[in-house]
Amino acid sequence: MSELRTPPKLKPGTLRVIPLGGLGDVGRNSTAFEIDGEIALVDCGVLFPEETHPGVDLILPALDHLSDRLDDIVALVLTHGHEDHIGAVPYLLKMRPDVPIYGSKLTLALVAGKLREHRLRDFKLFDVAEGDVVRAGGYEFEFFAVNHSIPDALAVAIRTKAGVALHTGDFKMDQLPLDGRLTDLRGFARLGAKGVDLFLVDSTNAETPGFTTHEVDLEPALDRVFQAANGKLIVACFASHVHRVQQVLDQAVKHGRKAVYVGRSMVRNMSTARDLGYLRVPAGVMIELKDLGKYADDEVVIISTGSQGEPLAALSRIANQEHQHIEVGPGDTVLLASSLIPGNENSVGRVINGLTRLGANVVHKGNALVHVSGHASAGELLYCYNLIQPKNVMPVHGEVRHLVANGKLAARTGIPEENIVIAEDGVVVDLAKGRARIVGRVDASYIFVDGTTVGDVSEAVNDRLILGEEGFISIVTVVSTHNREVVSGPEISARGFAEDPSVFDEVHRQIYEALEQALRDGVDDTRRLQQVVRRTIGAWVSRKLRRRPMIVPVVITT
Repeated sequence: MSELRTPPKLKPGTLRVIPLGGLGDVGRNSTAFEIDGEIALVDCGVLFPEETHPGVDLILPALDHLSDRLDDIVALVLTHGHEDHIGAVPYLLKMRPDVPIYGSKLTLALVAGKLREHRLRDFKLFDVAEGDVVRAGGYEFEFFAVNHSIPDALAVAIRTKAGVALHTGDFKMDQLPLDGRLTDLRGFARLGAKGVDLFLVDSTNAETPGFTTHEVDLEPALDRVFQAANGKLIVACFASHVHRVQQVLDQAVKHGRKAVYVGRSMVRNMSTARDLGYLRVPAGVMIELKDLGKYADDEVVIISTGSQGEPLAALSRIANQEHQHIEVGPGDTVLLASSLIPGNENSVGRVINGLTRLGANVVHKGNALVHVSGHASAGELLYCYNLIQPKNVMPVHGEVRHLVANGKLAARTGIPEENIVIAEDGVVVDLAKGRARIVGRVDASYIFVDGTTVGDVSEAVNDRLILGEEGFISIVTVVSTHNREVVSGPEISARGFAEDPSVFDEVHRQIYEALEQALRDGVDDTRRLQQVVRRTIGAWVSRKLRRRPMIVPVVITT
């Protein structure tokens, strides 16, 4: 797809779909729809950085693509309250504060808390629920209940002049949901009978055969963990997984343990879920973290953040023996009640190793049935294709292998291959006359958040990688441009090299001679003299040490 060019001007009555994130990564989900000059967005999430992004806090979808079209946005529709679908909303509203936002009650409550943290006010949030139909500009949105690993998730049908698009958001088809809220297959069938022109469908578990395990089927495994835990018990899960926390609270009551939340996002999200009625907290089960020391180890369950190995989350600090209130040791049990997000394998592995080294028994999805996915597996996706019978399919949400696997599932149900659009971030898809086609590509590069800086920090990230992997060399030299000679130096300082400092003695003379020759040749510009130093030592380090460090030459003229 790299050969794709800038898309043509959008024709009247044609629906243009541009994934701004989430197609190629598990995160930063956001899709822009445009027709007749009006833009609607579905989701606006973040991607969490990997080890190749040192110092980066968050990665945003390609919001810069909208920077000169902000007034054309008529709606932002949020499918559910996970960070990879709502985390970038504050950054969009900093660009235009009055974008109308539609979402379910729980989703908007989580968004509102996030916006207040960013000191945003006067935002426009509109509650919607399954069955609701809303108009915004030339769009009509109809909402459908779907299962996911957070309550109140929604799929959305988008009706336009060009046809009907159905976006599932993240979903599965749990037939025994803990909250009794089924994925609305009857609604999907009704929509399919009338005609779905473009089906944008969750691809995360497209490679997983069969059907995703029911949430309720975890309860025996959780019960066994509680029964076997003789000491301290820590359960780590996503701070938004209300259903999992509900199961843990129910087990705590059953086994006579008090419960305590650890982690700022866990405390905030569960308080919101309780206040809105999505979480039932049995009377007398919760205690404050400051009171943890008043109870014996086997009398408490700690519900913690950090199941993905995030360095600053509670579980990582516990594993590193850096938590102010909690320590683990022999006889303690740690349960990782979450699936592993691709890219987090090393971070989670380090946490598991750290906890195991301290003597804890670590239970996780790899050695026990203690978590099920929130996404539809291949059997459920096939069911949806047969139920809806869409004219065109565009797999979304997942890495490239997931998108391709989802497309193959669609083909197996009889959808023509030419009507299956495998796109990545920035690929432009036009829907017209019942046919979806790739027509070009726009830039959908990562936007980094580094502290308070948003956007142009890619050079800084690259510098950090070089510093971390290749090392750093500084060279200070004083020269007299009048006498055309080196007065002092060069003084070489190096960091990140295992070699003895004397190894640089060999290049010292080469730098001196290169500067003397440049001065004799009439070079008196400081920048050009610094380039002489950089080229000389750079070539030597590459040849001698097989390294490409950051080189900072300083030439002082007198």
